[in-house]
Amino acid sequence: MKFFRRALPYLTAALVIVIAYDGWIFYSRWSGAREARQAEALKRAKDARRDLELLGGDSLKILDFYGPAAIHRGERANICYGVNAADRVRIDPPVEQLHPAFSHCLQVAPLKDTDYKLIAEDRAGHSVTQSLTIKVVP
Repeated sequence: MKFFRRALPYLTAALVIVIAYDGWIFYSRWSGAREARQAEALKRAKDARRDLELLGGDSLKILDFYGPAAIHRGERANICYGVNAADRVRIDPPVEQLHPAFSHCLQVAPLKDTDYKLIAEDRAGHSVTQSLTIKVVP
């Protein structure tokens, strides 16, 4: 019993040192992981801002509108478009129900030379247009 009474202060001090050391290790790892997560979040935000600027920022813009210049009668053709910051998108003459997208393709089967007009509109009522002609050869 005397041994435990004499050793108790030393054991208590050792236990406090061990707990403090473990606490420091866990805190430093937690802190380092938190800093890494914050740095990753900042990098993702920076990349997202860069991508948004590359796509035209928050301004209404037609990024792409293309298709083949000519097809043979009876063939189908892919028309592809991409818009930025649009709320509504349509093609005249009407082809199908469209939705705003950075990249979307649809099939058409014109019977004669056809001028397609892409119209993109934003919530404020602004609109942009772009045209495409597909010639039909016999």
